[in-house]
Amino acid sequence: MNPSPTQSLPPAYFDALYRDDPDPWRFASSAYERAKYAHTLASLDRPRYGSALEVGCSIGVLTAQLAPRCDRLLAIDVAEAALGQARLACAGWPGVSVRRARVPQEWPDGRYDLILFSEVLYYLDRADLQRTAALACASLRPGGTVLLVHWTDPTDYPLGGDEAVALFARAAAGRLGLSLHEARTQYRLDRFRSVDR
Repeated sequence: MNPSPTQSLPPAYFDALYRDDPDPWRFASSAYERAKYAHTLASLDRPRYGSALEVGCSIGVLTAQLAPRCDRLLAIDVAEAALGQARLACAGWPGVSVRRARVPQEWPDGRYDLILFSEVLYYLDRADLQRTAALACASLRPGGTVLLVHWTDPTDYPLGGDEAVALFARAAAGRLGLSLHEARTQYRLDRFRSVDR
């Protein structure tokens, strides 16, 4: 087994995955993903959001399910091949924008009622994750929600799921408060709300 990388995974890593397989994690066909997406949507604390940001949208399977709950939804990913599929998946939703961006380096402008990180924070190293948490806090509207959903089994990524969530929570302390934590066999879901100051 190769040692885990210590730096954030570069866009080329994801480009290579999608070049070899249009759905490398089986987002469109996996029972695990279906159950996790249903849990994710059921954990949202509002029936509808004015403006939402999905970081790491991949091929847009979850994006298309989230779209009916948002007036405007910006979905971003680093892999252009994945984004082509995401655009097709969300073509019927005029409020959805799909864009290539690398986090935290190309964090999008805007203010959001919901920011979703699903299976993405553990690809970042500690410094990039802390910067991402700060950017999320700065972009969140008062009363807004940040939802984290992450695999917790061992990985070959810079961080494990539990470690990534713990680092995010520490970086956001005083600005976000945990409002929900639920653990499943292979993943965890953590919902944060902005703290009124």
